[in-house]
Amino acid sequence: MKLQSLLLVLCIVVCGSDGLNVKTKNDFTATPPMGWLQWERYRCILDCETYPDDCIRDSLFMRQGKRLHDDGYAAAGYVHVNIDDCWSEMERDGNGTLVADKKRFPNGLKSLADYMHNLGLKLGIYTDMGTKTCAGYPAAIFHMQKDTQTFADWGIDMIKLDGCNSCTDLFKAGHEAFKFYINQTGREIYYSCEWPTYLPEDKPKPYADIAKVCDMWRNYQDVQDSWSSVMNIINYNGDHQDEMIPYIKPGAFNDPDMLLIGDYSLSEDQSKTQFAIWSILAAPLMISANLETMKDWQKAILLNEEIIAVDQDSLGKMGRRVYKNSNQQTWVKPLADGGMAVAIMSTREDIPVFMSVDFKLLNITGSWNARDLYALKDLGSYEGSFKAMVNPSGVVMVKLTKASRVISADFV
Repeated sequence: MKLQSLLLVLCIVVCGSDGLNVKTKNDFTATPPMGWLQWERYRCILDCETYPDDCIRDSLFMRQGKRLHDDGYAAAGYVHVNIDDCWSEMERDGNGTLVADKKRFPNGLKSLADYMHNLGLKLGIYTDMGTKTCAGYPAAIFHMQKDTQTFADWGIDMIKLDGCNSCTDLFKAGHEAFKFYINQTGREIYYSCEWPTYLPEDKPKPYADIAKVCDMWRNYQDVQDSWSSVMNIINYNGDHQDEMIPYIKPGAFNDPDMLLIGDYSLSEDQSKTQFAIWSILAAPLMISANLETMKDWQKAILLNEEIIAVDQDSLGKMGRRVYKNSNQQTWVKPLADGGMAVAIMSTREDIPVFMSVDFKLLNITGSWNARDLYALKDLGSYEGSFKAMVNPSGVVMVKLTKASRVISADFV
């Protein structure tokens, strides 16, 4: 098994990936995935006696999956329940097969996947391209074929491949090999990569290669439960948008990391801002919070159908930051129906202020109807510019639709 995986990696390095059927077009990857992910909120909590409700074990994922199903999240599109690091035994079994921790997952992951599937949900898993995962658990190098087939046999629907304890010089070949083995299983499995995250931030990243292999990819530091972390990610994506935008399309999405809405740090306005900008970016919408303690206003943000529709728009376009000064950023995303979503974001932290968008920045002329996607109301028609009061660290998000002159039936 080790020799087979190594030979495939070397073959891809020397011969290229042509003919290996590395990336195929699939309907299930056409829009960014939505769901729930353990890591930001629960990390690697293993003490189930001290933290029975927070430790990484099967009941945590079953409870959160049940909430997705019962509280309307799944109906809105949040169908993935993803396990991150720290789920396995520290050693493979005698056959070299990964084994879920026997105390924390006593029935194994096939049983957990069946539970999710019975709820109409999907189960995701985590592994790493290196010798060990980031938390020191068994990883995939030299075990790619066995691990991908094991995951498929368990009924896994998404695999996150991390990049700790590995060699970045082999990232291209390694990620291609892993995707090849996913395809060989015959199961539809969403492939989430960390490839660009581990590459230098001061150099262009090989998004053309990444987009050919990965269904989605992280490109920056892990999000932390703070507004400053969210802002750092927003600014990074805006500063590097010209590198990324040409390669974002259905089946190839940039992942700015998890949603913090429902966790500890973000205010209501900041939560609205993260959700708005993530939808403009065509980002995966992966909640990392306790769904059992979600406040009504947090749930209302996450279940906003009109903003979810922006994120899930069939064009699959990543939006663009078209304006930035010390107080304001303006982000725009083209939509399949010919309209556009516009997010006016305040970076002030003191007072609400009026902020405007010049239609010249949007490359549009004429009259456009504006609908406020948080207030869920039509605002009227505008020409030349749009102006709104924006709260500190907040956002006003509108959908602009070209206004058409209505002709009376008497003149038809």
